[in-house]
Amino acid sequence: MTLAVTDHAIRELLHNTAFAKLYGFQLLALGDGECSLAVPFQESFERPGGIVSGPVFMAAADVAMWVAIKTKLGANDASVTVEMKTNFLSGAKRQDIHCNAKLLKVGRRLIYGTAECVTIDGLLLTHHTLTYIRA
Repeated sequence: MTLAVTDHAIRELLHNTAFAKLYGFQLLALGDGECSLAVPFQESFERPGGIVSGPVFMAAADVAMWVAIKTKLGANDASVTVEMKTNFLSGAKRQDIHCNAKLLKVGRRLIYGTAECVTIDGLLLTHHTLTYIRA
């Protein structure tokens, strides 16, 4: 199946969008309704105690879902998050993480999906359920 957006367009979007650029997200893979991002560790991600802070995982999940939606609806789609539920399952210390998002349903008004953040070795760190509204 042909995707509604190219790898090149997503790489440019991640590089040129201020909130995505802040985290240094890197595209690993695109699929039909799917996206995998790398989140390279930055010292600014650490919270007291030396673990990666929760907002980093939440931003990664949200951006991965945003990109997964673009594989179906195109680069100019303006859908936005209306709900996100996050479960923190394990912590990451001074390490890169990957975040994988998958669409479950693209409806006329709402889009549903899940995302998971994992270590490079595959340890599950967070699980997210997300709902977007089509603009």
